[in-house]
Amino acid sequence: MTDSGAESASPPSVELEAIRKRFGPVVALDGVDLEAFSGEVHALVGENGAGKTTLMGVLSGVVRADEGVIRIAGRPVRLAKPRDAWAAGIGMVHQHLTLVPTLTVLENVALGVRSAAWGLRLPFDQVRSRLDALSNETGLSVDPDVVVERLSVGERQRVEILKVLYRDPRVLVLDEPTSVLAPQEVEEFFSVLRGLASEGRTVLLILHKIDEILAVADRVTVLRGGRVVHSGVSDTMDSGSLARLMIGRAVAAHEPPRPSEPGAELVRLEGVSARGSKGEMALRDVHLTVRRGEIVGVAGVDGNGQRELALILAGAESPEFGTVHLPDTVGFIPADRLGEALVPDFDLTQNVALALTEAPRYRQGALLRWGRLRSATARLMDLHGVGAPTPAVRAWQLSGGNQQKLVVGRELMRSQNLLIARNPTRGLDVAAGRFVKDELRRMSRSSAGEEGEDPPGVVVISSDLDEVLELSDRIFVLRRGRLLAVPEDRRTREFVGALMVAHAGDPSE
Repeated sequence: MTDSGAESASPPSVELEAIRKRFGPVVALDGVDLEAFSGEVHALVGENGAGKTTLMGVLSGVVRADEGVIRIAGRPVRLAKPRDAWAAGIGMVHQHLTLVPTLTVLENVALGVRSAAWGLRLPFDQVRSRLDALSNETGLSVDPDVVVERLSVGERQRVEILKVLYRDPRVLVLDEPTSVLAPQEVEEFFSVLRGLASEGRTVLLILHKIDEILAVADRVTVLRGGRVVHSGVSDTMDSGSLARLMIGRAVAAHEPPRPSEPGAELVRLEGVSARGSKGEMALRDVHLTVRRGEIVGVAGVDGNGQRELALILAGAESPEFGTVHLPDTVGFIPADRLGEALVPDFDLTQNVALALTEAPRYRQGALLRWGRLRSATARLMDLHGVGAPTPAVRAWQLSGGNQQKLVVGRELMRSQNLLIARNPTRGLDVAAGRFVKDELRRMSRSSAGEEGEDPPGVVVISSDLDEVLELSDRIFVLRRGRLLAVPEDRRTREFVGALMVAHAGDPSE
């Protein structure tokens, strides 16, 4: 880690003083103070809805504070729009990606650096050369000529990071940047961040995973309910004390998944191959069975066929080759909650109704029973801790973590036979992530339906290796479109992580 002792000899590079922000009835920030220094990696942590993303939105000019003062290198600044933040040397990689889907990677980066000096032309040759250099320096490689809409979520995040680094910011803000990286890639990425800080930059990170926070951060600021409850050096913290600061209580220890005898076969894929959005063969000769009462985990770095496998298992797409046998009802938690699961301008009840329109309990002929749907949404919010005052709040007004809680709760409601979950705890704080994992485990072990049928089956497709190892009865790795079975005696973080990034052979060989 970098040496944060310089803070006593120099003023903060970033100062946020008494920042307040409301979104309608929701108080996002309630008088927040924050100081960050050059040469340090500073983590901003807290529960979902604590105000982390909103505070960094204020710093990056995306959100305009209702009250408060911002100083950069000791000078007061007015950050009314992102261009003001760029002019002040601040760059942010957002949790919700901001690329133009129909343009190439090269064109997206070039748009971000265009200026009047270039007229109507964009500096493509210059951008390509610098982009290649940045990819080599950071290890965040991506094809500059591919159209963004053909990239996976993880690949798009890499482009966002490179686009921000291209402009060489003095203050770099990243919102959940590790959520799509394999364990080895996380450590490599942290090395990049430490290098950027050692050059005198200030690196501000929003993170949820406690081990990552303690591994990379020099200092930590904890938000709870829109207020700062702690700020200090990370060396004085351990995982237990940091968790208590984040959620205001200790996190209960969890039981490991207990062995169970799986029930009847629910899913069978035989020789399944499918093309991705780029026209490439994204899945190659995949064979998979899923039974009632088991959790099947599929680990892998995003962009190796996860999207195609999830959509086929959810019944949303058909393969090009092979056969697929699925149950009648399937719950689906997609990777992109705003793009695939929620309608941002709908209220929470309307978003829950999207998945329940065929359920007899919530219909009366051709009409929906909105009273029952509102009650069901209120119960879901209470059970899953969705941070909103009422079900009438619009989905876009929720934090990313609370949006994810809503999607997870909704899909659990309709998963009588099978649940497909892609990165189900991405963006969730430690307590919410624990709750979702416990719910997935409980659902796969308990009877479902009014007549006590065998429990449903669950498939967790995740780039979070720890999540897969913790939850799964059987584990596979999806790499370059091929599904590789992990033997029971090789279920280690080191082996599976290496297999994800092709540093180990196929264990079946």
